[in-house]
Amino acid sequence: MAHPEGVNPLASPLAVARRRAAGQLHGRVAGPNGRDRAERIWRTPGPRWFTPEDPVWRVHADASMFGAGVRALLLQSLHPLAMAGVADHSDYREDPWGRLQRTSAFISTTTFGTIEDAERLIAKVRGIHRRVHGVAQDGRPYRADDPRLLMWVHCAEAESFLTMHQRYGAAPLTDAQADTYVAQIGSISAHLGLPDPPQTVRDLHQVLADFRPELMVTPAALEAAKFVVHEPPLSRSARPAYALLVDGAVATLPPYARSMLGMNGSTTRIATRDRLGGAGTRLIRWVLTDPSLVAERTPVGHADEPRAADQGAGS
Repeated sequence: MAHPEGVNPLASPLAVARRRAAGQLHGRVAGPNGRDRAERIWRTPGPRWFTPEDPVWRVHADASMFGAGVRALLLQSLHPLAMAGVADHSDYREDPWGRLQRTSAFISTTTFGTIEDAERLIAKVRGIHRRVHGVAQDGRPYRADDPRLLMWVHCAEAESFLTMHQRYGAAPLTDAQADTYVAQIGSISAHLGLPDPPQTVRDLHQVLADFRPELMVTPAALEAAKFVVHEPPLSRSARPAYALLVDGAVATLPPYARSMLGMNGSTTRIATRDRLGGAGTRLIRWVLTDPSLVAERTPVGHADEPRAADQGAGS
């Protein structure tokens, strides 16, 4: 598109608003040290577990990850022992952005960063997991490094990330690529201590189905859902865009999960939330594909790979 002579398209009010929104969103997700961390992830030379051609890179670099994180939290809350660990040891209400930033750092480092940095961070997280243990309200003990709980958390995340990508991603995966994605994200969790993670989409769905008898709604789960859906720590101006992402997260939840969390609605209502979720993801994608940000998100050795400039967990 041609521009009048002397007019800088990057200085238009729309472009300025876009850059401002991108900066605010990046600051929320990446945190005050986000720029330094992004520089290390993208610019540090060295071998990496994945490349821009890998499905796990494509999924975790897409804007659909923003809503996928909300979906994963809602689904994970339905396991009472996993939720007990969050309620007892997490500061998600006092520092929700800090929790989001740590999660973003883990996903981006293990997906896009060097193997050395990924292994260092995984060792740190495993140490944290060993210290997270307690007793749930029903009297059952829990440990964050319990393989059964690791399996639930992993599968709820993997299924949420993949589902949202296939529904709202810029380039949905083929069936074969989706199976590869499940195996690749499973390899990360294997480093965290998860034995035998699912290797295919079919296996992933079967594991989640096997968890159904263990799921229940607890007061802590309802409180977390209320906070995530209705009481996000956002300004009034930012809440409409966030609400669109929540719509997509809720619309794509399994029906049993929506029912347990009291989020059921008519078929028409769910379809409407689905459309709104797509609109929200497209909005985030547009905001974060500012041409001025592309170079900052290209890893060393992949300067000619446009996928590296996408806008998901590695932003």
